[in-house]
Amino acid sequence: MARVALVTGGSGALGQAVVHRFLADGAAVCVPWIVESERERLQASVDAAARARLTLERCDVSDEAAMARLTAALVERHRRLDVLVTGVGGFAGGRLVETDRATWDTMLALNLTTAFTAARATLPHMIAAGAGRVVMIASRAVVPPAGGFIAYTVAKAGVIALAQALSQEVKPHGITVNAVLPSTMDTPANRAAMSNADPKTWVPVTAVADAVASLAAESAGYVTGTLLMI
Repeated sequence: MARVALVTGGSGALGQAVVHRFLADGAAVCVPWIVESERERLQASVDAAARARLTLERCDVSDEAAMARLTAALVERHRRLDVLVTGVGGFAGGRLVETDRATWDTMLALNLTTAFTAARATLPHMIAAGAGRVVMIASRAVVPPAGGFIAYTVAKAGVIALAQALSQEVKPHGITVNAVLPSTMDTPANRAAMSNADPKTWVPVTAVADAVASLAAESAGYVTGTLLMI
């Protein structure tokens, strides 16, 4: 029976690479989305043979009730939920004195709260099954914590703390929780934001997707609480 993965942020640049990797490995994949153009782009990028294993559900990942409904429906449909990847995120620069409360709240909500909400909706099903894999996307740029983009730094550092603390909580239930920490990735958004930089030095999103897949594999049952830097 095919494994089932829930990938939040799966319609973004990295998320699409993760979705394609899981589909190539034979998994069924569910992606919650809120931006119609991203949903269309993801759907168009998947070939017809794999499209039957891809479910796209309109859902705000920060909405606890909506995520609970989505995961319950996913488990009812497939009778299992094996993998959660928390990939929703966003970036904002600025030192503390330049960062207003709205930016602070947005960075925490996008990067940290969505990971909490997705994990909280998913873990009861994994605990009931006695197995599961959770992979959270953090950032190499915040280890050690860096200045100049403090709201983002604190939010992604929170993701690291969440992953490591959660790994201890759910270890007795056969569930692993790990974090992947990419450095600057080669994405259209980064190319637009840093047009003078050389993208050849950046990390391909496919390399990050490979790392996520390795931590999500059934064979990775003894790897938990790990920070995988790329």
